Amino acid sequence: MSEHLTHHKSKPKNALSSHFISKSKADRLHNGQPQKRTSQSGSYIRTITSPQRDMPDLPLLKDSSPDQSAELLKKKLALCSLVFNFMDASSDLRAKEVKRACLNELIEYMSSNRGVLSEAVYQPIISMVAINVLRSLPPNEREEFDPDEDEPTLEASWSHLQLVYEFFVKFLEYPDFNPQLAKKYVNQNFVVQLLDLFDSEDPRERDYLKTVLHRIYGKFLGLRAFIRKQVNNIFLRYTFEIEKFFGIAELLEILGSIINGFALPLRSEHKTFLQKVLVPLHKPKSLYLYHPQLTYCIIQFLEKDSTLTESVVQGILRLWPRTCSSKEVMLLNELEEILDVIDPSQFVKIQALLFTRISQCVQSPHFQVSERALYFWNNDYVFNLIEENVKPILPIMYGPLVTAHGKQWNANIIEMIANVLKSFRTMDSQLYDKLEGRYRDDKQTAEKKLKERAFLWEKLEGMALRK
Repeated sequence: MSEHLTHHKSKPKNALSSHFISKSKADRLHNGQPQKRTSQSGSYIRTITSPQRDMPDLPLLKDSSPDQSAELLKKKLALCSLVFNFMDASSDLRAKEVKRACLNELIEYMSSNRGVLSEAVYQPIISMVAINVLRSLPPNEREEFDPDEDEPTLEASWSHLQLVYEFFVKFLEYPDFNPQLAKKYVNQNFVVQLLDLFDSEDPRERDYLKTVLHRIYGKFLGLRAFIRKQVNNIFLRYTFEIEKFFGIAELLEILGSIINGFALPLRSEHKTFLQKVLVPLHKPKSLYLYHPQLTYCIIQFLEKDSTLTESVVQGILRLWPRTCSSKEVMLLNELEEILDVIDPSQFVKIQALLFTRISQCVQSPHFQVSERALYFWNNDYVFNLIEENVKPILPIMYGPLVTAHGKQWNANIIEMIANVLKSFRTMDSQLYDKLEGRYRDDKQTAEKKLKERAFLWEKLEGMALRK
């Protein structure tokens, strides 16, 4: 079955520099000559320039004749394959500027000229990108990272790295781009190293990576299943092992566009991915970092196959937090989004479990949880679903609503509860009156037992005192 990719545009750790700076000068240089290194995860060679290295003066591509441009392009790509130490801001200033200008020229050349991608330039282009981009990131030593409070560590070499990414995107989007010529170099090894970079702390890099991976997925059909499998592995490891990976939100964003292009009926592997990988992503305490993107992916699946709703809702309810009110609010938001697209026949299957949880949330001591649960009745579609199924739902909700009304301290929530009870009475006054009478009788019975127990204790205490 075919699948189509819909179009969407997306800590730092000074990763480039730290990979080399930790090495001694003697290790970096041998007799004043730059040494070559390989990244830990692949075979692409990175070169560190020495201060003694002279950058060649090359003519501009726009001034070259057509028969010279291909060879000149290779020379400029070789120049841009030199990687510099940006931890020392004062070193190699001229060489860094020459490379920056050369990268800008390559971007402009790729943007404004046709017919520049001959077969001979694919290897040097992808090699230059790999040398600059594919690298080992330093370990993530942060216990927690909150993007609203913590400042990310930005990539020191970004002035060059950004231009390399920009050039690579232009290359992949080039009208004459031929995936058959590029697939020898943009292979599984390349993809694995690219996915590793999504753990970069620098949000600017993750944004470019998102675009690059999206283009690769769209153009290299033979890599699609492999990319999905590798992303699957990242999610599983994050959920069940490390809970540390900066690029979960970006990967989910890409996945959202991939899911949108899945052909119908859905393959069993895609359904398994939803149930075994995406639903468990609700488990980590860092859910807030990627919850909007995760919700979008879930909704995409349910819009394609409504029969998946029951297992998804059951999975979310099974992972319900016990003590984190902010996470409860997030999940209530997601449940309402699911109800917005639910088929009435599927609603019947989940209504008992769902409203049992909502009834518990209404009684929550945290007013934001209670308030968010009550907002379900402000949704017209959800309200209609409740009205159509009031007989099984009202018995679940009546007692908790009345109890919460008597115990709640927040005036706004008290009013909301009263409005919900009023709406239930309007939906089915006969059932409402029956439940009201039963609740009153149960309350009187409970109060009577309480008085009898208190009387018995007084009697026992009196007997003890007389002895």
